[in-house]
Amino acid sequence: MFSILIPTWNNFLYLKTCIESLQEHSGYNHQILVHVNEGKDESIAWLQEQKISYTHSSENIGICKALNLLAAKATAPYLVYMNDDMYALPQWDAALIKKIKAIGHENFYLSATMIEPTKGPFNCMIAPHFFGELNGNFNLAKLLDFHKHISFDDWNGASWPPSLVSKANWDAVGGYSESFSPGLYSDPDFSMKLWQLGIRDFIGVGSSRVYHFQSKTLHRVKLNNGRKQFKRKWGISAAYFYKNYLKIGGAHQGSLPEIKKNFSHFWATIKAKLSAII
Repeated sequence: MFSILIPTWNNFLYLKTCIESLQEHSGYNHQILVHVNEGKDESIAWLQEQKISYTHSSENIGICKALNLLAAKATAPYLVYMNDDMYALPQWDAALIKKIKAIGHENFYLSATMIEPTKGPFNCMIAPHFFGELNGNFNLAKLLDFHKHISFDDWNGASWPPSLVSKANWDAVGGYSESFSPGLYSDPDFSMKLWQLGIRDFIGVGSSRVYHFQSKTLHRVKLNNGRKQFKRKWGISAAYFYKNYLKIGGAHQGSLPEIKKNFSHFWATIKAKLSAII
């Protein structure tokens, strides 16, 4: 059903756990594709042993290039982008497939819902709920029980992994923009490209869950100035796009409305232009 794209960077324990969770908790057969950046750990040897398809670069090429390399090898009609520090929970894929069937067309962007140790700025994660780290205190039994009994509604503004789009729409927008490499703000950029394509269903599926360990790798790489790049490319800030276009975190009540080019929108474009050059 899905081609699951997983970039990784010397993060073997998390990668192994992620893939094992997919193998154990998926209700359907999926193609798993991994891009190994550097591969100075056990990742390549383990992937070979498990007969899992992968691509490899001798250095870290970032999220955008890695995803595009993997998408070129995808054979399924839908692409799922998943981080290597995520644990897929039971029925994660069945819930997404059920939503696809309910939508009835291919013009959508879906995200699974993350259970996270810390609460973020949006109301679209199940947080804060901490179930340990992969150092011996990961309480999987407690996590599975929590997942089984907690309810969470669908939400607006899907724009990050675990994410699902049709391969046709991925190809139509050219995948992830490599100008945003190594990847900061590449998620809202990809969503904006889909918006420009005419997609208005950006749905977070409340019953499709992963636990996100939040194993940060950002401090290991020199990041692009994605905030300014987004403003220069699209004429508005990513924050304005999330809030006013995707209405992120709100209860899902159908397709998103068209944007009104009113004074608020005009002022947002002026602020974006000014801050992009400072």
